[in-house]
Amino acid sequence: MENLIIMGSGPAGLSAALYASRSALEPIVIAGDQRGGQITLTQDMENYPGFPEGVGGFELAELMEKQAVRFGARISSDAVTEVDLSKQPFAVRTREKNYETKAVIIATGASPRTLDVPGEKEYTGKGVSYCATCDGFFYQDKSVVVVGGGDSAVDEGLFLTKFASKVTIVHRRNRLRADPILQERAKNNEKMAYIWDSVVSQVLGDDSGVKGVRLKNVKTDSESTYDSDGVFIYIGHIPNTTLFKDQLEMDEEGFLITDKRQKTSVEGVFAAGDVQDPVYKQAVTSAGTGAIAAIEAEKFIAELEGKAYPGK
Repeated sequence: MENLIIMGSGPAGLSAALYASRSALEPIVIAGDQRGGQITLTQDMENYPGFPEGVGGFELAELMEKQAVRFGARISSDAVTEVDLSKQPFAVRTREKNYETKAVIIATGASPRTLDVPGEKEYTGKGVSYCATCDGFFYQDKSVVVVGGGDSAVDEGLFLTKFASKVTIVHRRNRLRADPILQERAKNNEKMAYIWDSVVSQVLGDDSGVKGVRLKNVKTDSESTYDSDGVFIYIGHIPNTTLFKDQLEMDEEGFLITDKRQKTSVEGVFAAGDVQDPVYKQAVTSAGTGAIAAIEAEKFIAELEGKAYPGK
C-alpha cells in the first residue's frame, strides 16, 4: 500500500514530490515516457524564478528531481497503463507493477498538438519535428518552417536560427501572439521571416525527407508551395487524460477540472500542472499547483488514518 502515487515528472509532479516527501509520505513518482516533462525540450528558460541568467529545462528538471529524492521521494522510470479510481484504495497499474494507493496526484501534462495534414505523419522524424532543441542541430545552414505564433513557436524559432540559414514562421493570423520581448527579438533577427494569414495544408517531400509545404491563405483560399528542409510545429498541446476518461470530470478539451485546492471530482485524487491548466501552461504555475496538490493530499491521507475506507 502506497501513501501517494504521483503520475508525471515535470515541474508539477516533482514539486508535489518535494512537498509530499517533506511531509514524510514517501511518495513514488511514476515518471512516464518523458522524464522531466515538457521543460526538458526547452534549452533556455529565462522566466523561472531563482535563475537570473536562465537555466536549461533539462537541468532544471534534474535539480528538482534531486531535491525531491533528497527528502525521500522515489522515482520510477515506469509508465502508468491503467487506473481504477472508483473505490479506495485506488488501483494503479504500470508496465511493470500493480499498486494500491491512498491518494493520487495526476501531473501527466500535455502533448504537442498535430496539424493532421497529409505528409505530417509520414515525415515525422524525417523533417517534421515538435522539438527544436532536440532536432535543431540537424538543420545546419538549411531553411526551416515553424508553424504557430505563440511563445513556443517564436522561442523555438529563435533557437533554430543558431543553426538554420532561414527560419520562416507560418501563422494563421496577421500578427504574433508571443510575449512582446520574444517578438522584439524575432523582429531584430535577420534570419527570421514570416508568412501571415496562412496554414500548412500538406507537408511535401520524397524518400530523402521533407522538401517543402503547401500553404493555404485563410483569407483568399489561394494555395502555394514553399520550399523548406524541415517543419517544426507549435500549435498547442492536448492534455494527457485518456487514462481518466469516464472516471474524472473534464472540460470539453479534455483538461481535468479541479477546484482551488487541486481536487478533482473524486475525493483523494488531485491534479496539477498542464493536465488541468488550459490557460497559463507555465513551469512556475505548474510547480505551484503541484505544491498545493501535495499539501492537500497530505491532509486527505491524515484524515484516513484510523478510519475505514469509504464503503467498507
